[in-house]
Amino acid sequence: MSKKITFHDLARVAKVSPATVSRVAAGNPTVDPAIRRRVRDAAERLGLDFEERRNEKSRIIAFLLANRDVLHSFQARILLGAEKYCSLHNWELLFMSYHYSASVPRDSLHLPQLLSGRTNARAVILGGTNSANLIQAFREREIPFAVLGNNVVGAWQPAECDVVSSDDVQGAYDATTHLIAKGHSRIAYIGNLDFPWFARAAQGYKRALDQAGLAHRLVDLRSDSAELGYLGTKTLLGEKDPVTAIFAGSDQVAAGVYNALREADISVPGEFSVVGFNDTQGEFFHPALSTVREFPEELGRHLAEFVLRRLQNPRLPPQNVTIPTRLVSRDSVAVPTAMPKVLA
Repeated sequence: MSKKITFHDLARVAKVSPATVSRVAAGNPTVDPAIRRRVRDAAERLGLDFEERRNEKSRIIAFLLANRDVLHSFQARILLGAEKYCSLHNWELLFMSYHYSASVPRDSLHLPQLLSGRTNARAVILGGTNSANLIQAFREREIPFAVLGNNVVGAWQPAECDVVSSDDVQGAYDATTHLIAKGHSRIAYIGNLDFPWFARAAQGYKRALDQAGLAHRLVDLRSDSAELGYLGTKTLLGEKDPVTAIFAGSDQVAAGVYNALREADISVPGEFSVVGFNDTQGEFFHPALSTVREFPEELGRHLAEFVLRRLQNPRLPPQNVTIPTRLVSRDSVAVPTAMPKVLA
């Protein structure tokens, strides 16, 4: 039987102290990158796998829901897709909630104890809303991860990470084009552009209008969900130049749009057409909401696939996939027949 390689053996080959080997194995970011590379190269020559040694009995992946107070239905379905994939491959998925600020330097972030003896997670799926500082911290500490690309705030380098995204820009373009094809020329978009998913949908909306030679009508409010749709619609109804259609940045926003129109005694789609986004609740609206369907379970499946593949081969090039969307036409869009009412 061959002798099991120890950290002391590795330290002699790499010409460093055993303590340095331990810090590299733990992913300590304070180790000089050149020394860290030397230790890892020596470990590869000796056939020593740090991840395997540290987690010989662990088959746990962590799903980190970042900067969300509750598990949004869309995120819940991503989690479900990831859990199914992990279970199929005999891995467990551990759910964790984590709040942090985008302004904290990456080396000052207090990361959850994902790799501690208590959780012993091998890799991380980054759900929720994330920022470049956390992504950089994970990369520097050599923690394997895959991230939902649509919900990253600020400047970052997706080409350097394992990223799964929904093609929300194209989906928003398709939704707006659908309204234009029905004869609408005054189309408003309601979203909170501080959030990346609303900002990305706004890109597709503007592209469709630009191609048709139509004006933008962006309602950008610092609110969210149904409240955002309600307040945004009230704002539009109070303007002297009314629109005939609203593209809501999510189905949740569309619920607020419906409420505001109902209060104003404006019918959908007779007087006003509405399109939502994400298809998490549209079929339950009355009338049923035309919306853009995303595929969150598929996003979760690919996120889990990417982290497991990364564990099997840490030197893989960055993995990146974009999942298409699909426009679902229901009952909330019609040809404009009359100008909608304007609130006094």
